[in-house]
Amino acid sequence: MPRKPTRHRRLLQVQPLTFSPFAHSVARVATAYLGVDQADFAFFDPKPDDFHGVKTLLQSYLDNKQWDLSGSIDLILGQTTVGTVVKLEDDEDNGVFSIITALNLGRYKDHKCITELKEFLLNVGQGKDKIGNLRSLLGDKGQNVGLLVSQRVVNLPPELLPHLYYALFDEVLWATEDEPTEELCNSFHFKFYILVSKIYKHKNANQKRSSSTDKDEAIIYVKPEDEIFHKLSMRSFFPLQTQQFTTHELKDYQLTGIVMAVKAENVSSFRQQLQTLINES
Repeated sequence: MPRKPTRHRRLLQVQPLTFSPFAHSVARVATAYLGVDQADFAFFDPKPDDFHGVKTLLQSYLDNKQWDLSGSIDLILGQTTVGTVVKLEDDEDNGVFSIITALNLGRYKDHKCITELKEFLLNVGQGKDKIGNLRSLLGDKGQNVGLLVSQRVVNLPPELLPHLYYALFDEVLWATEDEPTEELCNSFHFKFYILVSKIYKHKNANQKRSSSTDKDEAIIYVKPEDEIFHKLSMRSFFPLQTQQFTTHELKDYQLTGIVMAVKAENVSSFRQQLQTLINES
């Protein structure tokens, strides 16, 4: 399998796809606001100049919690062998449209940002849908757990998703062989991935549906790949404090946080299902 060059750059010209009336409405609003309905996107290794662009994408990553966001961005940008940022080709503003990476929770356990993130996840994971061994995954098993961070602008074309995730999981594999020390190589031998995301959950999802709402989906996924991760994961839902984006289609839905723990052995299944999802859209 070919290795990634020191500076990763791939050019893709795409137009946005949508997966539902809700996704169409969100993409329409976002496209009008961001003006990137058709563009040339390029993939790059993270670098310090991306700090402010990545910070914008991660601003509400942990809802409205005050935490060491800057510290987490420093970790992301400092890990150049695993991770990708997406930008517009020849964009003078150097805007970041997507960031994807995987951070070893054990390797960075002493960093303030990781300590605060773990505290947040343990506090919100106390509901009846909690992940049974989340405390263990965030604790003594953390050496084999990767925090999979994937944030982007809402109208980033879904055609990019297979490229982004394939690149990430390939880079993780290569890092287990190519990092300069055995310790660093071992830090990418993940057994689990933890993901933090947001979904729209029907307000009556936990109640018996009436005939008038039977046609409504129980969950609407803001990011289409989260539907696949959801099926493959142990998960826990948690309420959000931040104000939600509201449209007529969402009047019966509540923006909800979700923590998912996915076994690394399910990555191949995820990749296949993601490609099928994009091909069928």
